[in-house]
Amino acid sequence: MQEGTVVRTTGNHCTVRTDEGRSVECCLKGRFKISGIKSTNPLAVGDRVLFVCSDPNDYGLICEIRPRRNYIIRKAAKLSKQTHIIAANMDQALLIVTAAMPRTSTGFIDRFLLTCEAYHIPCILVFNKIDVYDGEAKEYLSYMKDIYKQAGYACIETSALDGRGLEDLKSVLKDRTTLLSGHSGVGKSTLINAIEPGLDLKTSEVSLSNMKGRHTTTFAQMYPLSFGAYIIDTPGIRSFGMVDFKKEELALYYPEMKLRLSGCRYYNCTHIHEPQCAIKEAVEKGEISRERYENYVNIFNGEELQKDEWENR
Repeated sequence: MQEGTVVRTTGNHCTVRTDEGRSVECCLKGRFKISGIKSTNPLAVGDRVLFVCSDPNDYGLICEIRPRRNYIIRKAAKLSKQTHIIAANMDQALLIVTAAMPRTSTGFIDRFLLTCEAYHIPCILVFNKIDVYDGEAKEYLSYMKDIYKQAGYACIETSALDGRGLEDLKSVLKDRTTLLSGHSGVGKSTLINAIEPGLDLKTSEVSLSNMKGRHTTTFAQMYPLSFGAYIIDTPGIRSFGMVDFKKEELALYYPEMKLRLSGCRYYNCTHIHEPQCAIKEAVEKGEISRERYENYVNIFNGEELQKDEWENR
């Protein structure tokens, strides 16, 4: 029996990297069900697995998936009851966002951040393509940075074209396993190529007719980086459906709200209708972003985004 890490997966087939650095093509033994998780993919990049090989050149047969330290999960599609595990066993996540071409909405960002908070995964926001912004896009970039810095999130500005922020990016990646996520077209693959040119990942331009990105990454894959890091590159996602969130726990996943919960008059305050609510008072004082609060109310009421705002900007 050998042990390794899943570094690439397509359905029931995957590539496993052993602890000795050997890559083995593997498939699952029978049908796997992981307790408490109903997902479209039993295997995820980052999973630790046990497998057997009858011959060094043969396919390996995965016999066991080790318990996950953490994972990122989302609804497989809008209105779907199925879920999709994006990756497992990571040290942190980087959400790549853009102020234009395409434009990332705060609603999408907040849903991703809430999921990271719920599964105890630190997240850093990377504001990419800063070399192409002017006018309204610059204002929106500044607006988003102010919102998330105020909420306590680290923010990095990057440009793969002129190299700004790349050393900062390498610094936060070093000695960690990191998930990279974001909409199609935000420049994940281009950023990776900029910090590790030898990978030469496929990239494409954003369509100027509708400002949508094209998928260049078709499946999640883990890559080792020369400066001592692992990254998990993922296909671009248009929406982020949240899974198994309880209304009464939602404010716990907003760091700026969690700090103030003890100040509410009622222990079961929803922070929407009740008087003497510390959260609403903080919003009025400008201590909590009104947009973050409005996103909270929408999520609390079960309202998904009516449209992918980023597609229409």
